[in-house]
Amino acid sequence: MGRREEMIKKIEKLMNERDRIRNMGIVAHIDHGKTTLSDHLLAGAGMISTELAGQQLYLDSDILEQTRGITIDAANCSMVHEYKGESYLINMIDTPGHVDFGGDVTRAMRAVDGVIVVVDAVEGTMPQTETVLRQALKERVKPILFINKVDRLINELKLTPEEMQRRFIMIITEFNKIVRDMAPPEFKDKWQVKVEDGSVSFGSAYHRWAINVPLMKESGLTFKDIIEYNEKGNHKELRLKAKIHEVILDMVTKHLPSPVEAQKYRIPNIWPGDINSPEGQAMLNCDPDGKLAIMITDLTVDPQAGEVATGRIFSGTLKKSQEVYLHNLKTKARAQQVGVYFGPERMPTAYVKAGNIAMITGLKNVQAGETVSEGEGLSEPFEEIKHVSDPVITVAVEAKNTKDLPKLIEILNVTAREDPTIRVEINEETGEHLLSGMGELHLEVLTYRIREKGVDIEVSPPIVVYRESVQKISPVIEGKSPNKHNKFYLQVEPLEPEVLQALVSKEIKYDRLKGKELADAFMKHGMNKAEAKGVIDVYENNVLVDVTRGIQYLNEVISLVQEGFREAMEDGPLAKEKCLGVKVKLTDAKLHEDSIHRGPAQVIPAVRDAIRQAMLQAGALLLEPKQKVFIHVPQDYMGAATREIQSRRGQILDIRQEDGLVVMESKCPVSEMFGFAGDIRSATEGRALWSTELVGFEKLPAELQDQVISEIRKRKGLN
Repeated sequence: MGRREEMIKKIEKLMNERDRIRNMGIVAHIDHGKTTLSDHLLAGAGMISTELAGQQLYLDSDILEQTRGITIDAANCSMVHEYKGESYLINMIDTPGHVDFGGDVTRAMRAVDGVIVVVDAVEGTMPQTETVLRQALKERVKPILFINKVDRLINELKLTPEEMQRRFIMIITEFNKIVRDMAPPEFKDKWQVKVEDGSVSFGSAYHRWAINVPLMKESGLTFKDIIEYNEKGNHKELRLKAKIHEVILDMVTKHLPSPVEAQKYRIPNIWPGDINSPEGQAMLNCDPDGKLAIMITDLTVDPQAGEVATGRIFSGTLKKSQEVYLHNLKTKARAQQVGVYFGPERMPTAYVKAGNIAMITGLKNVQAGETVSEGEGLSEPFEEIKHVSDPVITVAVEAKNTKDLPKLIEILNVTAREDPTIRVEINEETGEHLLSGMGELHLEVLTYRIREKGVDIEVSPPIVVYRESVQKISPVIEGKSPNKHNKFYLQVEPLEPEVLQALVSKEIKYDRLKGKELADAFMKHGMNKAEAKGVIDVYENNVLVDVTRGIQYLNEVISLVQEGFREAMEDGPLAKEKCLGVKVKLTDAKLHEDSIHRGPAQVIPAVRDAIRQAMLQAGALLLEPKQKVFIHVPQDYMGAATREIQSRRGQILDIRQEDGLVVMESKCPVSEMFGFAGDIRSATEGRALWSTELVGFEKLPAELQDQVISEIRKRKGLN
């Protein structure tokens, strides 16, 4: 029996022992060493050759990932680890670090119960480290810490043991502060990492060694020894005394929770149904005999196998060829193959039980975020996965040959299902297809993959996505239906800032709350009682409120009024961009008594056109997307970096000193950030480290409004 078959048998056996499963992710800022670390963990578990680990980047199976040296897609792998004489099954997900692929990190957090946060000892906690840690804590995923690249502190920075210790304390303190700020109240203290209990490890993924206090006590190794080994370049001997996979996987096994433990506090956070119902209890207890409940967290479309979905099974057992129910699609499908991941390979098994991360093929048209169950489904689907930022950069994609058009449309639809953070708009009339993503790199990767699938495309220069809003309260505008028999009286005003913030951060769950609960949620954030009770629709973070009293036939046309409102919010009056933060109030209506005279063709245009007119009278304006830009740069280059930001209409928010580096926090419009990577490199001679994070939409300066509006109108072919 080959080693592989033996491994499969072990994994199948361990899948049933839920206390001995650990579902964990590896997260970090870009280039802090996640994929190198995951390679060595796989090598230690006997899945790839130790010699190739670190160069092989086994989980970066995509050719683009290998040429650029970055992780683009989250990759899964299951392995077996021996700890204190017992075998454990570890399901691991390596996630991307680049901010443009943050959506993958968010989705992976739903599948795992714990994460290793990798921090570069030289660079320390970076903005993206904080973002991924925040994403983990929001999903109630427990973090532990690995401080990587310690060899650089010894060999390059020549730090003394005392200086190194200070460095580590600073990183740990910063890590614990984020946990204290972001973790749920009951875990603020419980999830603090400590050097003495081994929930922090130090090491070098590149040189394959790692150490923590439990190992030091056991082996008698001291920090002095480690400095000596590094100074002499004797990594081989150190590697044998402090094996990285043993230290890290021991830490995972000891400090991260099993699914049985984690689901008790995670389920109430991610599933809105009744926890005391049989299905709620089955999920809380991770019961393999309960009703099947799976959340799909990732999807790839394989040319041979078709749709390959990755999902976390929270209760029940998924069998090969079983019929399942897809909640969002409201259809049934058959799971043709089920199994687990073996790096880029898929390993089919007869079934996968609760508490595991499964591979499933055959679910037609499924997408990440889908709830999969059996029979008539669960009483409630899982909470949708909240992505941190919105797509703000768009490119127009056209097929060079008209014969490729059907294929291009199919590829775009599949791409949108694989990556829910992108938006695809297909315009059948113009043949132009708009692809919106998180940033330049995100779109570059997407367009590269379309070409890779055999369609030759032309891609326009990137365009920035704006939003339209209003500044003041409009007068009441009368909207007449084309047949003049119906009249609607509408008023428009800016949405209360606190209400808008609560909608953007999904604090007000409009689709989940009804009646009094919904009104209370709006009132809590500052909307007055009469309006909060009259909220009838929320669309793209704009609100429609009915403040009329006792109007005959209104309930028969209210769904058409909503339709008119949605159309108006989809195409604003200035440049046909989407609207944001607009409150529309229906104050009165006069309706024809005969239903034949108040159909869709009468009501929708009357409402839509009145809203657009009211917006113009309420001081319509454009909002532009802004990014926070964090720059770490040596003192001498601070002036050059500052000029670079200021030349892009940037605002500097904060400048502070950290370890001889200046850390600058600033805010820039996305439209001014094209080509920033090249410019900041040449301005600082390649010494700057920088990262960005989307902060939302803000008012475009008054002097630029007309110019930008006319540019957008010209681009869209509007008069």
